[in-house]
Amino acid sequence: MVSEPAELLRQHGIQVTAQRLAVLRAVAARPHITADAVADAVRAEIGAISTQSVYDALGVLVTKGLLRRIQPAGSAARFEDRVGDNHHHLICRVCGRLVDVDCAAGAAPCLAAADEQGYEIDEAEVAYWGRCPDCLAQSRAAAPSEPSPRRAGARRSARTTA
Repeated sequence: MVSEPAELLRQHGIQVTAQRLAVLRAVAARPHITADAVADAVRAEIGAISTQSVYDALGVLVTKGLLRRIQPAGSAARFEDRVGDNHHHLICRVCGRLVDVDCAAGAAPCLAAADEQGYEIDEAEVAYWGRCPDCLAQSRAAAPSEPSPRRAGARRSARTTA
């Protein structure tokens, strides 16, 4: 975060509360964190807090531009404190790991809309899907070795002649 969390809240006209400070710290500590994980982290730090209070705090912080909400298809919403730079995300299809990737073409929105409809575009949200290095290595290690084409052909011809 750019400055002291309490001062950041004040600069954006948000009342400073222990809950909001704890939510900011939880998201700063674990980028791409889910609301449920934020609630767990906040409870560990300050004690009892309702899940609704966590959602309310996240909503205020997103609305004021202090946090960014990302919702990859088929996944729970995630939150991060990297805002204002229009970066994108890489998402592993296997384990769900999500990491930041800088904008590939420069300044926001860094992609041009193919169809001009009169909108003023100020942001592009891009998610790249694939497999993270750990899941890729695991799948390669678990894959059975395939028979060489020569051996497979030899088996086929042995079957056809028998």
